[in-house]
Amino acid sequence: MLNLTHHAAAVGALSVALLAVGCGAPDGDAPVTDAAAPTVQNAAYLAPTEPEGAKGVGAVKESVEDGDEVTVVGLIGGDRAPFVDGLAAFTIVDPKVPYCAADEGCPTPWDYCCQQDKVPANSATVKLIDADGKLVAENARDLLGIDELTEVVVRGTAEKDDAGNLSVLARQVYVRK
Repeated sequence: MLNLTHHAAAVGALSVALLAVGCGAPDGDAPVTDAAAPTVQNAAYLAPTEPEGAKGVGAVKESVEDGDEVTVVGLIGGDRAPFVDGLAAFTIVDPKVPYCAADEGCPTPWDYCCQQDKVPANSATVKLIDADGKLVAENARDLLGIDELTEVVVRGTAEKDDAGNLSVLARQVYVRK
């Protein structure tokens, strides 16, 4: 019985320790994420240097035409689930649009629930493509080592539909740290 009591106490203490480590962001509002260390699998898709001339999503959406080459910067988010399951695709939001701060108690600040009216004009979908121009069939989160609210810079070809929605077909993603 004593061993069972010690075991239960140890499991409880470990659970509390893991929760304490996993909750909250260190200094600032955004969670700290490290890009995945390049591997043979993902090195081709992670840009080693930041592309020059990046503009926020909102500015790009205002001026871009379908087929233009663009360089855009944004934070992964805009929806409760910004990653597309099974594909290297995700949504980004212009960094000028504020997301909920950690002290506001929002469990999913990347969905911009406090700024939903600003998301459509300031968001884009990033689609990572391979050398043949086909969408990469792997989760972007795993492939690139990214997460919600990670800031990325993407260079690629714009696809703009009649409704004004913007997608960027990119061969590489630069992860800002």
